[in-house]
Amino acid sequence: MNDLVKKLYRDKALSKSEFTELINSGDSVRKELRALAEKLRIENYGNDIYIRGLIEFTNYCKQNCLYCGIRRDNKSCRRYRLSFDEIMSCCDEGYRLGFRTFVLQGGEDPYFTDERICEIVTAVKKKYPDCALTLSIGEKPKESYQRYFDCGADRYLLRHETADAEHYGKLHPESQKLENRIKCLYSLKEIGYQVGCGFMVGSPYQTAENLAEDLLFIKALNPQMVGIGPFIHHNETEFKDFPDGTLEQTLLMLSIIRVMLPKVLLPATTALATIHPKGRELGIKAGANVVMPNLSPVSVRKDYQLYDNKVCTGEESAECKNCLQRRVESIGCKIVVARGDSKNSGK
Repeated sequence: MNDLVKKLYRDKALSKSEFTELINSGDSVRKELRALAEKLRIENYGNDIYIRGLIEFTNYCKQNCLYCGIRRDNKSCRRYRLSFDEIMSCCDEGYRLGFRTFVLQGGEDPYFTDERICEIVTAVKKKYPDCALTLSIGEKPKESYQRYFDCGADRYLLRHETADAEHYGKLHPESQKLENRIKCLYSLKEIGYQVGCGFMVGSPYQTAENLAEDLLFIKALNPQMVGIGPFIHHNETEFKDFPDGTLEQTLLMLSIIRVMLPKVLLPATTALATIHPKGRELGIKAGANVVMPNLSPVSVRKDYQLYDNKVCTGEESAECKNCLQRRVESIGCKIVVARGDSKNSGK
C-alpha cells in the first residue's frame, strides 16, 4: 500500500502538503484509494444505499454566486415557488415510494420567511414522524437555524464550496464571505443538527492546494455528511467557458473523504451522473452510500438549473426511483427504506 494511503487509513489525517501530493497521485494510488474506500463503506454501512427525496421548492435566490444558474442576476431563469400543498404532495408521493428522508432545497428566497419554513417543517414532521427532514436553504442567522431545529428539522446541508478565502472570493461577489459560511456551519453543529458541508471539484481557479484545504477543513469540522460533485458550467454565468470538473478527480475526492471519515454519509450526486452515464454507480464504488432522486414536480425540474444538462429532469418520481434501484442492484448494492442516519457522531 502507498505510504500516504496507509497513513491516511491509519491516522485519518494528513498535512496540507501530503494531501496535495495524494491529490496529484497517479492511477495506481487512485485505484488503491478506491478499493480501500469501498471496503470501508461496506464495513460501516454494508451494501445499503440510502435514498433522499429531493424537493427543490424554490429557485428564487437573493445571492449572486458566479457559478450558479439560479443566481439573482440570471434574467433568463424562469422562477417558481412550490406552494405548501405542493410540497406536502411531494412528501406524500415520496413516502409512498419508500423515502424516509426528505430534503427541502432552494435558493435563498426571502419569500420563505422563518414562519413559512417552520410551518412546512412542523407539518412534514407531524405527518411523517418516522422520517428525517433535511434543509438546504443557505446562510441564515443562528436564531433562524434554532427555530427550524426546534420545529423538528434534523439535518442541514450547506456546502462551504471552498475552504480557501482567496478562492472563495473568485467564485462569489464581494458581499459573500467564506468567514460567514464557516460560522453558519459551526452554528448548525452547536445547535445539534446532523450537518453536511461540501465543495465542487474542478471549480474555476481551483488548485490541488485548494482541495487539500477543503480536506483539512472537513476533517476539523467532522460533519455527518459531505456533498461533493464536479463543477459543471451554466451558460448564463460568468464561468460559461470554463471546463467542467472531471469524473476521475471527483471519484478520487470521494475516496479520500471515505477513508478520512469512514462513517460519514457520502452522496453520489446528480452532477456526477450528469458528466458520466454511470456516474452514480462509479461514485458508490468509490465510497459513496447515498443517492438523492428528485421528488419535485416534473413541471418545474428544468427550472432548477444550477448547471447545464442536468439529468433526470423529465422522469416521474417512481420512474426515477425504479431506475436508480436497478442501477444500484447492478453493482451488488441495494436501496433500503430507512432514515439512514449518519454513523459519524460529529464530535
